[in-house]
Amino acid sequence: MKLVRYGTAGEERPGLIDGEGKLRDLGAVIEDVDGTTLSPESLAKLQALDPSTLPEIGGNPRLGPPVNPTRVGKLVCVGLNYSDHAVETGNPIPSEPVLFMKATSSITGPYDPVVLPRGSVKTDWEVELAFVIGKRAKYVSEAEAMDHVAGFCVMNDVSERTYQLERGGQWTKGKSCDTYGPMGPWLVTPDEVGDISNLKMWLDVDGKRYQDGTTATMIFSVPTVIAYMSQMFTLEPGDVVTTGTPPGVGAGMKPPVFLRAGQTMVTGIDKLGEMQNPVRADD
Repeated sequence: MKLVRYGTAGEERPGLIDGEGKLRDLGAVIEDVDGTTLSPESLAKLQALDPSTLPEIGGNPRLGPPVNPTRVGKLVCVGLNYSDHAVETGNPIPSEPVLFMKATSSITGPYDPVVLPRGSVKTDWEVELAFVIGKRAKYVSEAEAMDHVAGFCVMNDVSERTYQLERGGQWTKGKSCDTYGPMGPWLVTPDEVGDISNLKMWLDVDGKRYQDGTTATMIFSVPTVIAYMSQMFTLEPGDVVTTGTPPGVGAGMKPPVFLRAGQTMVTGIDKLGEMQNPVRADD
């Protein structure tokens, strides 16, 4: 099942993409796509629906983030989680997951603009596999971990490297600029994704492929990440976790390459779809 949110920013309605690729409205069934509607029981009820009985939405409406960002309690990120990316950055392979937070206010839609903050000169891209928690996770084992995942989606962990690496303190300030968390295009339930251990991932800028990787080089798997986090803090329904990026980031190019206003990023993962985000400067 592919869950979406569509409509004007801040006024999105819940929906799903049926087997024929048609957008269907879920507004009469659930209020929104968030932690209250992503429990295993709620998802089972949604999957039991006949999509053909739901109103079809025509035209080309905007798709928003597939979960309501105002109801995301935490957006947790895993850094340096791909062996080939760690090599690219000159860092050793981590012995434990590297965790940091990204502000939930950075979350934006899969086709919305990424807006460079004033003075930004080193904004970079990172295609990532993200997942959303559907069931509270506290002290869970790796064997139990996937029972707590509501679905997967594409995320672009856009990063301002000057803020992140050159101005002291933690990474959060370089990761949390407004619009620096494009997410979507839909939330795909685990049964439809299947094996997540070897999904192709890519990111293009203006038609040039920079990232061309696979989840097979992930150091800490999704179950490992969930189990690890849950020993330290509780993951609540609606929380988003994004799991790291393969090589090909702009900062790793020789010489480095960074985003400029007027460019367009296309970010995709097998079975999860593609996002397309234009880049513009802040007013």
